[in-house]
Amino acid sequence: MLIHEVVLRIALAVIVGGLIGYEREFKNRPAGFRTHILVCVGAAVISMIQLYSVEETTRLILAHPQLQSALKADIGRLGAQVISGIGFLGAGTIIHEKGSVKGLTTAASLWVVACIGLAVGLGYYTLTLLSTAAVFMVLASLKRFEARFMEKGNLVKIELQYIDKKQLTYIIEGYFEDKNIKVQNIEFSLEDDDNIYKSSLYTVLVPRYIKISKIIQELSVYEGIEKVNLVE
Repeated sequence: MLIHEVVLRIALAVIVGGLIGYEREFKNRPAGFRTHILVCVGAAVISMIQLYSVEETTRLILAHPQLQSALKADIGRLGAQVISGIGFLGAGTIIHEKGSVKGLTTAASLWVVACIGLAVGLGYYTLTLLSTAAVFMVLASLKRFEARFMEKGNLVKIELQYIDKKQLTYIIEGYFEDKNIKVQNIEFSLEDDDNIYKSSLYTVLVPRYIKISKIIQELSVYEGIEKVNLVE
């Protein structure tokens, strides 16, 4: 492999990894700019090592035909190890916090950067450029679409203070159903003096396109509800 080809592939790996890593760094993710560059460059180096191995094996066989049955070069073995091994690095970016899992997108971006790095090292330039553009578009442009239309939400707790329990139940059930808000849990508090319900705590899954402040505002205007609080 010529020296200028090696330089070109290393430089392209830096650019590709840096472009995707910049998006992650901009959003303050665990694995950012330099991490993605290193992963992409490392994968490219592994690919070029495989090519060097094939070239060296071919050269030895041509010089010594009797070695044909003894020498072998597996061009896919090291690349397969990169793809499987990058999972350990990706696992380090995944955080489990308060019942939610964060960092999966960053782990996936590390994995795909490693795959693109293999393509860079093997000299598949068209594949490299098109896949990089696709990955960057997914990371940078589709988050708003996902937040607006995909079936995901925020788990929040809303405390309601009210006068009549029966009236409150009808109001809340109808409101949450209309807004496509899923009730995960309900906790009622019982006053000691007259054994009537005075407040309740709703744990609900709110779609991301609905603002929590709007829910608080809309519930507060219902007759019979004295106070609405968001519990942190």
